[in-house]
Amino acid sequence: MERRNRSLKALSEMRYLDSLESDQRAESLSKWVIKYLTEGKIEDFDLPMDDLNALSELFYRNYSFLQQHRKDMKHQIDNHKKIREFLK
Repeated sequence: MERRNRSLKALSEMRYLDSLESDQRAESLSKWVIKYLTEGKIEDFDLPMDDLNALSELFYRNYSFLQQHRKDMKHQIDNHKKIREFLK
């Protein structure tokens, strides 16, 4: 029962995180992964098939979001470096 409650809480949090704005979402997703995937495996989630499918869709959608967010942040950092070089 404890495992099931933990799994439902993880799904609920993932649904909430999916609705946040990009900067908050990226930071919160990182914390979610540390909280739920470093202590256990994704196979440890005890959810019905529909909820498991929803979690996997959210997980991969947010994974794609994090990859794009990383690229965007790298681009911003590169632009700031160019501006600083120009201003010197």
